[in-house]
Amino acid sequence: MTLKLTRGLWLWGAALALGLLLIVPLDDGWRMCAAVLVTALLAWGWRRAGREAGQLREALQLADGALLPPASYRQPVVLVCGSGLEVLFDGACDERPRLRMSVQGCYISVAEARQLPTLVAALLARRPGWAGQLSVLFVASPGHCRDSMQLDEQARAIAHQLQQLRRRGHALPLLLASYLRAAQGQGPWFIWRGAQASAEVHEAGAATLLHDWQRQAGNGACGEARLHTSVRLGATADWLHEQVLGHFAALAPVACGVSFVASLPGECAGHLWQQWLRRKLALVDTREIEAGESTLLELPDPLLAQLSLRLRATPRQRASIRALWLFAGAGLLALASSAWNNQRLMSQVAADLQRYASIPPPSRAEQPAHALREEAVAVLRQHAALLEHYHRNGEPLALGFGLYRDEVPRARLLEVLMMHRTPVTPPPPLKTPQIVRLSSLSLFASGSAELRPESTKVLVNALVDIKAQPGWLIVIAGHTDATGSDPHNLRLSQARAAAVRDWMQRMGDIPDSCFAVQGFGASQPIASNDHDDGRMSNRRVDIRLVPAEGACAPAASVSG
Repeated sequence: MTLKLTRGLWLWGAALALGLLLIVPLDDGWRMCAAVLVTALLAWGWRRAGREAGQLREALQLADGALLPPASYRQPVVLVCGSGLEVLFDGACDERPRLRMSVQGCYISVAEARQLPTLVAALLARRPGWAGQLSVLFVASPGHCRDSMQLDEQARAIAHQLQQLRRRGHALPLLLASYLRAAQGQGPWFIWRGAQASAEVHEAGAATLLHDWQRQAGNGACGEARLHTSVRLGATADWLHEQVLGHFAALAPVACGVSFVASLPGECAGHLWQQWLRRKLALVDTREIEAGESTLLELPDPLLAQLSLRLRATPRQRASIRALWLFAGAGLLALASSAWNNQRLMSQVAADLQRYASIPPPSRAEQPAHALREEAVAVLRQHAALLEHYHRNGEPLALGFGLYRDEVPRARLLEVLMMHRTPVTPPPPLKTPQIVRLSSLSLFASGSAELRPESTKVLVNALVDIKAQPGWLIVIAGHTDATGSDPHNLRLSQARAAAVRDWMQRMGDIPDSCFAVQGFGASQPIASNDHDDGRMSNRRVDIRLVPAEGACAPAASVSG
């Protein structure tokens, strides 16, 4: 994939991630941290793509200043690995790949198997349209090796790299070729296709079955020579099955070819073919290795005819598919987040409606129930105002995607609010309510609902005043300033009020029925939130003693 397309995918993924941050319910601080993380990942991916593109350009520097065929080239492009590469390509095969062209295709040398994935990636980055033209040729010539372990290691390394390429989506077809020296001189190519048992003879552009090729020679000297070649071919096939093909059983080579040549440049003494003849047939090849001028071996063009050029998706198409997958994943996450937000909103409205319905209508003798009912109604009015705003102006994106349904809860809220009646003249209190106001700074650390150790003195003084009025309802209300989001402030105020209630209940031996815990967040300020002093005053915990004699009985002592 080209550098431009790779960076485009990184940009697309980052844009989708930032869009999700507008939908997923997060606090402002977490949302900012996530945005910074996405930006950092984008910068890292951008630089990494550029660095990899530079490495691929360096990996495709051909020896002797050779140039690749143009992008419009449509013949097979063969990556050649194995033994005897120096006599297939003009010069020693060093780290830089060498190129050799023929009528049937383009051949590029690969000195070591580990270079294969990098070279494939570099070729596809430079020539994206060649994805269906690439193949791998493994040359296993027994005359070029004297160590069978070295040949096994080469074959295993090539098989491993081909499997790695397949995992990355590049299933390159595999070809096998072998050259052997024979007295008859340059002959045809003998090719097995796939699992074919009998070889085909490719000569002068025509393909003939092996037994037909033998029958055509008749009974003369030509027939005798071809019979000798067939015997030698059978022995070569046995060697290939024993020494080479077993390493590529899982890769299913497209074709395997053998060529007998009069001279094999680079042939070494005591090579594998001589060892195999001595081990299998007890024959010793006494022919001397010719030290004549080194010439290039003929390229295995007949093998390329067994390849079928495949139509592969272009890099732009592959990038588009990946972009669609990213979009689909982001869309599913957005839908899941929207469904969760809607469920949470509807559950909160239903819980507050149930809380209101659980409070019986108050009479004059039930002043605490009246207060609780009014507080529940205030919460319902907030829900109704929010749902009405969404109904008139449209729901936010976090609730959208066709999942927002407000008709039933909004109608229920309006019905409950219309049926609610607030007494015009509330019953006079039996006694004047007392309020103990505690500063949150003396009780809690900033943003925390855990009591400070030094808050004990303040709470003890408040507990003394409360114990002086036994039987009264103790209403503990938490308040915050306007800093932070409303949901966060509401949760914090409720948690702080509950912490004070738990301490007083534990230390004062006061029944749980004597307490009512409320959290108002920043909805009931007593000073302006525009300056520090006002915000400090608004961060408080109010303890009200509601005169309701008989509503809360002191804890009874247990006699031993």
